[in-house]
Amino acid sequence: MPIKLPAALPAYDVLSNEGVMVLDEDAAARQDIRPLRIALLNLMPKKIQTENQFARLIGATPLQIELSLIRMSEHRTKNTAAEHMAEFYQPFSAVKDQKFDGLIITGAPIEHLPFEDVTYWDELTQVFDWTQTNVHSTFGVCWGGMAMINYFHGVKKHILDHKAFGCFRHRNMEPASPYLRGFSDDCVIPVSRWTEMRQDEIDAGHGLKTLITSDDAGPCLVEDPGHRALYIFNHFEYDSGTLKQEYDRDVSEGTPINVPMNYYPDDDPTEQPQNRWRSHAHLLYGNWINEIYQTTHFEMDNIGT
Repeated sequence: MPIKLPAALPAYDVLSNEGVMVLDEDAAARQDIRPLRIALLNLMPKKIQTENQFARLIGATPLQIELSLIRMSEHRTKNTAAEHMAEFYQPFSAVKDQKFDGLIITGAPIEHLPFEDVTYWDELTQVFDWTQTNVHSTFGVCWGGMAMINYFHGVKKHILDHKAFGCFRHRNMEPASPYLRGFSDDCVIPVSRWTEMRQDEIDAGHGLKTLITSDDAGPCLVEDPGHRALYIFNHFEYDSGTLKQEYDRDVSEGTPINVPMNYYPDDDPTEQPQNRWRSHAHLLYGNWINEIYQTTHFEMDNIGT
């Protein structure tokens, strides 16, 4: 089954050309099933790129997905056209009375700031509380996951002395987890952050379970059953060239940056990077969607009860 997207959304053509099944609203209305309602709270500056990345992953399952795009109510992006935001995004204030089967909260390039200094932190904490009554399952990604685990469990964000940047090998700690169904014993995941969450502090949280970790990059995927949430601190959703774009940007701006580890063949940035995480990315998000399908309420009004 396809993912339901507005026909004018850039991701519609991008995914169609990649062979992903997409459905416009008229065609979806003719199918006598309830699609899963998945919302994307997009905090990244490059909105369209992020839309494509997550729509690609959640649109690869056998289920019909209705994707809703959400933004913070008062925050205005400087990197995406206002016309795009007005046509495809709703502020959180406009959807807070709605219910969703799933919510993805993306990362944001504000790692250096204390959480409380983020301009939209007060509203974001309202979103976190809202997930407990209006969302069946929430997936916090990178900074979004760090913010959630900090809010619910007090796990601190620690600044690294150098950027964790590259493709790091990770270990599967819970092979029996439904979220890791089909996973290898280890896998490669892109990492791009200046901060970390520490395993001993995660272990001190109530009911938290680390599913994937790395000897070099630290804990990666954490399950929080008490809040019906997953937190991932790295970037399975990245395209093949995303780390290259970040590296080339920093080099052009004169920002000190190391060549992303284990990304280019022979660590040579003149070579074409190789994608070694795509299959596990689809597995993880497909497993998440499947768990939502298996456990969510058919009647939307019962979500969160």
